[in-house]
Amino acid sequence: MPIPKKVPIRTCIACHEEKPKRDMLRVVRSADGNVSLDFSGKMPGRGAYICSNEACVRLLGKKKLLNKVFSAPVEDDVYRKIEEEFLGRK
Repeated sequence: MPIPKKVPIRTCIACHEEKPKRDMLRVVRSADGNVSLDFSGKMPGRGAYICSNEACVRLLGKKKLLNKVFSAPVEDDVYRKIEEEFLGRK
């Protein structure tokens, strides 16, 4: 009898709910400081996870959560771009 694979669990930085990794969006900060959505989940850099729902994505920009998670300033344009990319993919 094969051992079932363990499902990776991640915590949303907006609502703090734990969900399977594949059900969440990854925001990545690369070594050169660029912040973007990582739809593949494999980009190199520091990652943070957020639920795939509109409320959490909007809260991300409203509370400037990436500034806290990455311990670095993230510009408002980046938050707007992430929101637009997310809403465009829905």
